[in-house]
Parts: sequence; structure tokens; C-alpha cells
Amino acid sequence: MMKHKTIALFILVSSICTSKVFSQNNPMMGWMSWNLHGLAINEAKIMGAADALVASGLAKSGFNYICIDDGWQGGRDNKNNMIPDPKKFPRGIKFLSDYIHAKGLKIGIYSDAAELTCGKLTASFGFENQDAKTFAAWDIDFLKYDYCNAPTDKFTAMQRYTTMATALQNCGREIKFGICEWGQREPWTWAASVGGTHWRTTWDVRDLWQSTEYNDSNNGIYNIYKTSLPYTKFVEPGKYNDLDMLVVGLYGKGGESSISSASKKGCSNAEYQSQMSLWSLLCSPLMISCDVTALDEASVKILNNADIIKINQDPLYTPAALKLSDTSIDVLLKPLADGSYAIGILNKSNSSNLFKFNFSALGLTGKYTIKNVWTGKTDLKAKDGWTGSIESHETVVLVVS
Repeated sequence: MMKHKTIALFILVSSICTSKVFSQNNPMMGWMSWNLHGLAINEAKIMGAADALVASGLAKSGFNYICIDDGWQGGRDNKNNMIPDPKKFPRGIKFLSDYIHAKGLKIGIYSDAAELTCGKLTASFGFENQDAKTFAAWDIDFLKYDYCNAPTDKFTAMQRYTTMATALQNCGREIKFGICEWGQREPWTWAASVGGTHWRTTWDVRDLWQSTEYNDSNNGIYNIYKTSLPYTKFVEPGKYNDLDMLVVGLYGKGGESSISSASKKGCSNAEYQSQMSLWSLLCSPLMISCDVTALDEASVKILNNADIIKINQDPLYTPAALKLSDTSIDVLLKPLADGSYAIGILNKSNSSNLFKFNFSALGLTGKYTIKNVWTGKTDLKAKDGWTGSIESHETVVLVVS
């Protein structure tokens, strides 16, 4: 049975910016290998992902980073230069970098602030300057820097991330720096000051909506969203909270994202659409992690929605604020550069609901046109309110003008 609820919220109105020119200060967009492949990556899989981003139109929409996560390392040579695994990457990382750049994309790579990575492979502690120069020689554009096997205290983490950030700044190439210490040492308070362009706020995302057991193995979309909300005040242009990878399109088939029994089931398309909505409203990087070589129609529609991408990439760089919350609904308001606002309405309940917005009850005079970002429908007959059904765990995003 459909429930009826009338909700009052403050909405300012205008139009959405339609520019497709994304600044270097905007949240990163692209694809990352970890959730799908884990350590089992190789040259062919990375090249295939790059090809698929272009062929699917996702690259044209702004998903322009191909990021190699843990599993590429082959140790160090006799001069202590880090080298790739020769079986996985027989032509080397520079070959792969050239291939990706030739497609108009950018390349990211992974290391760790300890002697060994999460996968027990060669990491960068003690070799920061040398590794940064190696990455620069390979024409790397982004470094994801993990924190497995490192001391747990905040002070040491700050020191180690500062050391690598300084090495990157001195390597002769502009390389974005992603801090991945899972939010355990409050990176939102210091990561920007030590050189990070974005920083993780929680444990790794899993392919599930919500878990009552918040830990590294059970960390769903809703868990990350709620945990990250208090940290939005630390966001500024070019410096973002990273809510981790998009699990859109995994459907329980992600290796590393499906390690718990709950995440093996995957999410509904409404929940995947919610992740894309909430991550965009909160200015998180948008990093796809599913198999982009075999995208289904529903996933393409979610990932390639031009209006939601514009909201994520809006040059005001301001995350949404939670304006209303009760047991069944959250309402988020995100200011945009042209003076307009994006409004997210999340149905947290386990059943569909019919929500009604009366503009007269909000103190707004006159009538307005309303666009639903996800359906693309615009009511050209100006009205004084909006009524719509929202599925369980769905987030509707409205533009009102």
C-alpha cells in the first residue's frame, strides 16, 4: 500500500548549469579496478576498461580516469626502482599509460604508506621520492595511497602522507593525490593541508544498501552516506570527501565488494540510483567499479545521466546539506553555481511512498516548473507543488525553476 506524506522544506528555484566543461578542481570521475578484479588485474583488463569507457559514451560524459588499484607491482629492480609484474603487464606501465592517454583518458595507479600494500605487495614507504619520479616517468595522473600495514596513530599517518605529497609535488609532473586511510584518523581535518585532493571517509564500500554491523566487511551505501554527512563542511574546491567507489552495476558480482553474505546479493537498481544521486549531491568522486565491458541498460542509464553528473561537477563545489530527516525520509539541498539548488529526496523506508510538496505551505508564491532528473520529465504547466511516488531506498532528484 502506498503511504502519503506531506513534507515542508525550503527550496530556492532556478535552472541547472548545462556546461560540459569540467575543471581540474572538480571531483574525479572514472573507473577503478579493485571491486571487480581485486589483485587479479592485468594489461588486457585495464585496456579493455579504457576501450569500454570510450565506446559506452561514459568517457565523453566525464568518466576519464582509468585507475589501476593494488596488484600491479612486481617488486623493485637492482636500482630499487619499482617495476610492474612482468606477467600481468608485459609491456610495462608506460605502454599502458600511452595507450590510455591516446584515448583522451587519464591514468591512475596505487601504492601504500608502508613496506607492503594491502595485498602484501611492494609499497612506497622509504622510497617516496624515487617512486614519485617513477610514476612521473610513466606519465601517471593520479595516485591512490593506501594505509595497510602502517602504524595506526594519526600523527604517523599525517607524516607519511605529507612525505608522499611532497614527493609528488617535486616529481616534475602534476599528479592528483588520493588519501585512503578509511576515515579512521579523521582525514577530513588534515588531508587537504598535507596535499590530498580527496580522502576516504569510511571503510571500503560493499555491494549492499545497509548493514547493522558497521565494519570493514559490512559497509553499505546508506552506511557510508550517513557516516559522511557530518564531514561536508570540510569540502572546498579541489578538496573532497571520498565516499569510495560506485557499486552501480555490480549486482553482487564484485570480488572485493561482495565478501560478506549480504553483499553477495548486490543492490536493486533503485539503490544503485540512490548511490549515484547521493554521491553526486555530496561532491564525492565518482569512480565506477563494475565491469564496464558488459554494462546492462539500467546501469548505463544511471551512470550516464547528464543532469546528475552536472550536479556532481558543479563549479560551486558545495556539497548538499541535510535539511529534513525523519524515520522515512531525508531531504538534501545542494546550492549550484548559477544560484539554483538541487534537491535530493531519499526514501529510507522499506516500502514505496507517495510524497507531496505544497509550495504554498513553504512560503513560496507563484507557480513553478519541476524537472525530475532521473525520469527526465519536466512539467511545463507551472504548478504550486510536486507529488510523486518514491520507491524503497530510491533518491529522487528535482530541479525546480
